[in-house]
Amino acid sequence: MFTTKANTIFQEVINTYHVINTVDQEFSNPYSKEDDLLAHLLYRKCWIDTVQWHYEDIIRDPQIDPVAALTLKRKIDASNQDRTDMVEYIDSYFLEEYKAVTPKADATINTESPAWGVDRLSILALKVYHMEEEATREDASEAHRKACQTKLDILLEQRVDLSTAIDTLLNDIASGDKYMKVYKQMKMYNDDELNPVLRSQK
Repeated sequence: MFTTKANTIFQEVINTYHVINTVDQEFSNPYSKEDDLLAHLLYRKCWIDTVQWHYEDIIRDPQIDPVAALTLKRKIDASNQDRTDMVEYIDSYFLEEYKAVTPKADATINTESPAWGVDRLSILALKVYHMEEEATREDASEAHRKACQTKLDILLEQRVDLSTAIDTLLNDIASGDKYMKVYKQMKMYNDDELNPVLRSQK
């Protein structure tokens, strides 16, 4: 199953990140495009999500220096762009993978593309990791650990359900029961012509 591979890679990414556990650490992808393009894309996708997860923690510090906060906000904006770019790359992979499939006459479209499901699965892996940390944190109260364990159980169930849904979607696309239709991102706030603030400064 595709999601077995994806979830394994996501766990690998998160574990690797937390060895050094800093947003400034160097990125290295152990999967080459030539040997395993899908693994390469999945690893990169989850790394982006993992760094951004910790950016979001840092920027919520009420004592953060305003100048540092603005710098970090720019990094988060860039990370969001990288994240959506990676979703498009992964969808392009699937489009290529299933290009020879002729959809059946009654084939239907899904509410989201496969890669947007993968995006949610990657972030869910981060939620599981960090909720498990809280559920086992020795300096936390028993009530805190118990509440977090309850949430962790729900997240784990959600991961099973989401994984099943993604695998089912890919199987349906492969069999022609579903078809892919990908809309490229049309973000307006980064565009000099579409963002009125940026346009006014030209």
